[in-house]
Amino acid sequence: MNGVAQPALTIDALGKKCPIPIIMLAEQINAVPLNAIVAVLADDPAAYNDVPAWCRLKSHPHVGTYELPQGGWAIHVRRSY
Repeated sequence: MNGVAQPALTIDALGKKCPIPIIMLAEQINAVPLNAIVAVLADDPAAYNDVPAWCRLKSHPHVGTYELPQGGWAIHVRRSY
């Protein structure tokens, strides 16, 4: 993840099945300042598509999805409101 902006908050949802990663994101995204990045760590294959879909629904930009060395992804979301 070189050259990737550091998240203001990291949500560890590894080992949790969807929709838990999305619920955790929805509950915690307002804890960061506007335009800050939240990283959701997830290894459930559904989260790979579901978190970006949630971003589109809620108008928070999906910044990127990055593979984790131990498996899973860090899905970066920018808080827009």
